Amino acid sequence: MAEPLTLYKLIILYMLQKVDFPLSNAQISGFILDKGYTNYFHLQQAISELIESGLVRSETVRNASYLKITDSGNQTLEYFGEEVSADIKKDIREFFQENSMELKEERSAMADYYKSDKEGYLVRCQAKERDIPLIDMTLTVPTKEAAEALCAAWKNKSKQVYESLLDMLL
Repeated sequence: MAEPLTLYKLIILYMLQKVDFPLSNAQISGFILDKGYTNYFHLQQAISELIESGLVRSETVRNASYLKITDSGNQTLEYFGEEVSADIKKDIREFFQENSMELKEERSAMADYYKSDKEGYLVRCQAKERDIPLIDMTLTVPTKEAAEALCAAWKNKSKQVYESLLDMLL
């Protein structure tokens, strides 16, 4: 049987391998902590070590870290995947079956902002469907508060904005 920290890493790799989109740190943490497999600190240590060793790639978007398995991570899982018990694998499959739409939706509309070199803030809004980019636009707004408001609204209104743009332009 694998050491506990190694097992947590393998669980994370297994989760990332079973989806065709990146998972947020919060999504992985939610599953693992809800199941009581480990505590928050051991989980974050496992994630950090996976990133440092190149088995997982991390991308930060608007205060959320999204994780994706690398080729090295897939190879590692190929060699040591049997260390993850059938019960844990079943729990993961059930989690994805019950939550797949919510997990994908969370990743389908993303917005982030940053301070402009010139004036105000730039807000980048993206919408994807099945990992295919639908829209990717950057807007300039005058204040940080406006940038934060736009990012928050984008999640709920991205589909409407996309459809409206298509109607106006076609």
